[in-house]
Amino acid sequence: MGTKTVDETGVKTDEHKTDEAAEAAGTAGSTEAAEVTEAAGTDDETGTGNPDTLDGTGTPEDVDVTGKTDGADGAEAGATGVGQGAGAVVSAGLGIVSLTGSWVGTVASARESLMGQLQTSSSSNVGTLIEKGYGNAWQATAMWGGVFALVALIVGVVVLARPAFGAPGRPQAPWIKSVAWAGVALGVIGLLLAVLKYTDVLLGLPSTG
Repeated sequence: MGTKTVDETGVKTDEHKTDEAAEAAGTAGSTEAAEVTEAAGTDDETGTGNPDTLDGTGTPEDVDVTGKTDGADGAEAGATGVGQGAGAVVSAGLGIVSLTGSWVGTVASARESLMGQLQTSSSSNVGTLIEKGYGNAWQATAMWGGVFALVALIVGVVVLARPAFGAPGRPQAPWIKSVAWAGVALGVIGLLLAVLKYTDVLLGLPSTG
């Protein structure tokens, strides 16, 4: 009878204490789970939950593919620019060589002079000696100068026309255009002078009459 009275008056027994402890533990677990879920949702909304994506909705593969594509485009553009720059420099260099002379032209001139001496004798007239000894040698020098000038002209034109056949939206660097135009100008001048000299219009052989 005493035990029943204690229960009715609100005294807690061991069973009541066990039930309350279980309820408290369950409540604490539910609260922690809710906090973790809320924190994860906040990270996803701000885009910081996944460092491999840009907006929280993509995949790491998307980001990697974009990076590789940009790198390939940059490498292709860099290779194209290097080739055009090298061509422009070559064109200008060949144009200068066509005006100043080259070892090829020097050797060709000396060879023609030697052949002229072998083909003539002391009994030959002055006109023949001059033509064989100097005229042919000068023409050989002019011819090789014209060859270098023509190559410089062609290379310069190709460099200037290259962007028209490349990828659109990639303008040519200003310095490449400048050097290429210089090569074209030097090539035209060198070719004109070579033709004039080869035909004896410019600096022709002296008259022996």
